[in-house]
Amino acid sequence: MGLIVFVNHAFATNGYFQHGYGIKSQGMGGVGIALPQDSLTAAINPAGMGLIGNRYDFGINYFRPERSSDIKGNDLGGGRSADGHYDANDSNDFFIPEFGYNKVLDDQYTLGVSIYANGGINTNYKNGIPLFGEASAGVDLKQIFVTPTLTFKPTSNHVLGVSVNVAYQTFQAKGLQNFTLNNVSSSPNNLTDNHHEHSYGAGIKLGWIGQITNQLTLGATYHSKTYMTKLDDYKGLFAEGGDFDIPSHYGFGVAYAVNPALTVAIDYQRIEYGDIRSVNNPLGSILAGVPLGASDGAGFGWRDINVYKIGFNYQWNDNLTLRAGYNHNSQPIPSSQTFFNILAPGVVQDHITLGLTWAFADKSELSLSYMHAFSEKVNGSGSIPGGIGGYGGGEANIEMQQNSLGLAYGVSF
Repeated sequence: MGLIVFVNHAFATNGYFQHGYGIKSQGMGGVGIALPQDSLTAAINPAGMGLIGNRYDFGINYFRPERSSDIKGNDLGGGRSADGHYDANDSNDFFIPEFGYNKVLDDQYTLGVSIYANGGINTNYKNGIPLFGEASAGVDLKQIFVTPTLTFKPTSNHVLGVSVNVAYQTFQAKGLQNFTLNNVSSSPNNLTDNHHEHSYGAGIKLGWIGQITNQLTLGATYHSKTYMTKLDDYKGLFAEGGDFDIPSHYGFGVAYAVNPALTVAIDYQRIEYGDIRSVNNPLGSILAGVPLGASDGAGFGWRDINVYKIGFNYQWNDNLTLRAGYNHNSQPIPSSQTFFNILAPGVVQDHITLGLTWAFADKSELSLSYMHAFSEKVNGSGSIPGGIGGYGGGEANIEMQQNSLGLAYGVSF
């Protein structure tokens, strides 16, 4: 659990999940459901731990998002307007560590643990956003998983895996003073500018990997919703009195060895953001008189997303392995929901990745990965409420791009 102390703020890429887990996977577009490569694989498919042998891995990812918002056509009356460009990059250099360990118990069982950042959200606007408040605005969400994993081989060609997700998250919001006024919130004192609030929870992961032929491997995995204790200091912001569970997701993967040197892997993943009210509820409930923090209180309006990944692994020689990949996800944020998502502009959709591993004679190895998420912009459409009791109308346009660079050291023993 000591890793938690060092995890900095993060903003992940498939919505607010990371595009991949483990530096090798991150260099291949995030694939790994049917292609386990290190002891972080339990984050993707717990069955993979049954195929990697005895090993441990340490890694760190340098992550740099660039996010901004524009408000246009706003009229607050009396000659006032919130129109302008807002830069959310007052902090944008983040370091995300990871650790994994796996032990083969016998011919059928393995036991291991993976510790990693599931994802997160961070914005830090240097100047206040008039529609939210006068002070510097932003949010900071961090989610960490500690995942003990047991695998079982019923036959030599099939592996089953189960993990327990022990989760820890922290959250802070600032600069949202306007939402504490006029009965907008069910608990105005528990909405903004409180300390980092903590919550804990758990869920399960199930996985299967099967070697169908010498060249073809298939995999499937299901990750349950992770049920978290409530963020009490923000029960006036999040729906259901501060509830912020981590959504369930599932996926299918295929890995195909084209020849002894080249393997191609493809993953499909579905992330069910729509099951989390604080994430999915639309903004419109505010105008309907439903206060923030209520069961049907406004959230960020995020939708479920589909994620498609393809990765290439090429064994150049006995020492050097090269990787590349592409990752695409559907857009979680509708154009009608961009106003609240000034705080959480998780709009990127297309990612390219590169990676490599250099293996040493002592069974240790050094891996690198690079990811670029192309700039994506969602222009608002009916996004800022107008009229009586509204926020002056107009549109909120949100934009983001990202880069990350990862380094890991692994040892087989």
